[in-house]
Amino acid sequence: MYSIIVVPPPTTEDERDRTRPQFRLAPGERLAFGRAVPEGGLLIGHDGVSRRAGEITAHGTFWTLSNLSSRQTYVVENPEGAGEHIKVAPGRLDAPVPFEFSRIVLPAAGDLLPVEVWAPRHDYLRDEAGADGEPTAPAFSVDRTKRYFAVLAALCEPRLRGTPHAPLPTMDQVVERLRPAWPAASRTSVQWNIDYLAVKLRLKPGPETAEPGPRLNGKKESLVSLALRFDLVREDDLVVLAAPSERPLR
Repeated sequence: MYSIIVVPPPTTEDERDRTRPQFRLAPGERLAFGRAVPEGGLLIGHDGVSRRAGEITAHGTFWTLSNLSSRQTYVVENPEGAGEHIKVAPGRLDAPVPFEFSRIVLPAAGDLLPVEVWAPRHDYLRDEAGADGEPTAPAFSVDRTKRYFAVLAALCEPRLRGTPHAPLPTMDQVVERLRPAWPAASRTSVQWNIDYLAVKLRLKPGPETAEPGPRLNGKKESLVSLALRFDLVREDDLVVLAAPSERPLR
């Protein structure tokens, strides 16, 4: 059974008919790509792409990328990761890529050509019933029904909507975004929840601590960075920002 799917860059013809061929690779199979590749490879007809630009290798639950270019660094983006990416240097072989949905960005004489790679297969450890001992405490405990979580979701929303480097919303913008679900939201109440989140997510010591700790500059940026890095807020969590009557039934 195949484990990854590779979708080539669009061409003018592809954009008209909205269809693009797909390469399906089983674990252990390889796909060469470039301007001049053997039959069965991914041909990219652009003068700015190396004749043998790279190679994709499928594994069970992930894939690797070899950059066969002598000059160009390739970037592999996670379209769902709010700016998450890895760089594969020229000549690097078999760099592992952990993203489920990926976009290889090939710099090509002023153009940026995207090659999409999907790795939908996942294996998970089964939680055996009746395990001995106390359960492990969660790293971050958040309640998605609380107002502090709605504040965190509003802060994260611009970057979750596909703009990874978007500036964070201002306090007034957060208040306005929260109004459908929380009509009484105000600058003061939002700031209180931001301060609470900084303590709850252990960016600042709690009030019971004797030491006040250093002043936390960029509090909103720190909260958003932490939340997105550890998936505390995902795109489907943005439903908490909608008015109750507008929320989809679960």
